[in-house]
Amino acid sequence: MEFKSLTNIESAFRHIRLFGIAFLCTCALLTGYAVWRSYVFAEAQRQKIYVLDEGKSLMLALSQDLSQNRPVEAREHVRHFHELFFTLSPDKAAIEGNIRRALYLADRTAFEHYRDLAEQGFYNRIISGNINQRLVVDSVCCDFEHYPYEATTYARQRIIREKTVTERSLITHGRLQNTQRSDNNPHGFILEGFRVIENRDLATYDR
Repeated sequence: MEFKSLTNIESAFRHIRLFGIAFLCTCALLTGYAVWRSYVFAEAQRQKIYVLDEGKSLMLALSQDLSQNRPVEAREHVRHFHELFFTLSPDKAAIEGNIRRALYLADRTAFEHYRDLAEQGFYNRIISGNINQRLVVDSVCCDFEHYPYEATTYARQRIIREKTVTERSLITHGRLQNTQRSDNNPHGFILEGFRVIENRDLATYDR
């Protein structure tokens, strides 16, 4: 009878030990899961930015990895440079203002191109002839496999005179280098080795 009691006590301790181990394992799993979910939640919250809209309401913005937007910023940088550099009106102050803003986006090669045109009297003819020049960028092709990024721009120019309009094809090439962002260069690129590959008339018609 005594041996049976000892057997029952030993069996009971074994069951308690197994139950205790199972309970501890369950607690460890639950704790690990809770910590993991907390980490995931914290990471998700870090991706959210709340912006105060003129002191009135909060707007939710999502942060992204900088590298995801770099190709878009590169093409927009090139597009903006060309629009500033090649869109001209018969106003000296407007021309100089656009050129000055464009030169913040490129290296000395762009200034040299501007200087050559100025020495040839190009801008004086724009002003004296009351000519408006508008640029439309068709596409910007960038090679992001190699740094610095090669960029080729395909655009069309409309040269508007008093009685005629001339359509021109413009193709340029350059390289994009990363640089520090600023108010004058918000995308953080510099266009290097700028050169015009093609600039030819396509058609002229009366207004």
